[in-house]
Amino acid sequence: MEDKITIIEGPPPVFEHVNDGWAMGLNESPNLSVPALTRLRTFNGPALVQRCYTAWHNKASIHLHYRNDMGLEQTAPILAARNVETSEGHVLLLWVYLDSEKVEFEIDSEDDDLSDDFPNE
Repeated sequence: MEDKITIIEGPPPVFEHVNDGWAMGLNESPNLSVPALTRLRTFNGPALVQRCYTAWHNKASIHLHYRNDMGLEQTAPILAARNVETSEGHVLLLWVYLDSEKVEFEIDSEDDDLSDDFPNE
């Protein structure tokens, strides 16, 4: 049986590109997957992390189940999980693999703003 963590309400998760060598080194699939990090608010982060550890200990997979921006259901394999307690509650950090054919990267335009500060001479 495949276990999953499901996002049942709120906006789609925001995925951040991960360049950590350990995350990229875990990709043992013949398909190219992109490691990504998402941060999710939750009521019981430690229990969700325990579900991940239990699945991995039993040599099973666990997936993040969510709806994308178009409202379509998608899943992503979870490769690492961590709970962080903040003053506003639990935040679950999930490192997942996304299908490289379905990933679009957004370029941060802050670097472009710097060029406006230094006009061409």
